[in-house]
Amino acid sequence: MEPHEPDLTAVPVTSVLAALADDVRLQIVRALAEGGESPCGSFDFGVSKATRSHHLKVLREAGLTRTRAAGTSRLVRLRRDELDKLYPGLLDAVLTQRPPA
Repeated sequence: MEPHEPDLTAVPVTSVLAALADDVRLQIVRALAEGGESPCGSFDFGVSKATRSHHLKVLREAGLTRTRAAGTSRLVRLRRDELDKLYPGLLDAVLTQRPPA
């Protein structure tokens, strides 16, 4: 069974922003923006496997990512083109903003 991935036009921008408001999820989005499609298990930001799965689910349900099966692996990618079309400049603004030191 494939995970639920919403039509991005049905996702309110507030849901997208809420998903991006978490530091771990923002790190995942940055990694995907820089490295492209990656295995779900490749994200190690100092959180447990269950917590990582939760963050990936939140990103997927907010319309930020797509997940596909590849054998026994799950690959995740950023829905960059769709997001840029619907919310021009949003990802660029979020991804270029660095947290305060």
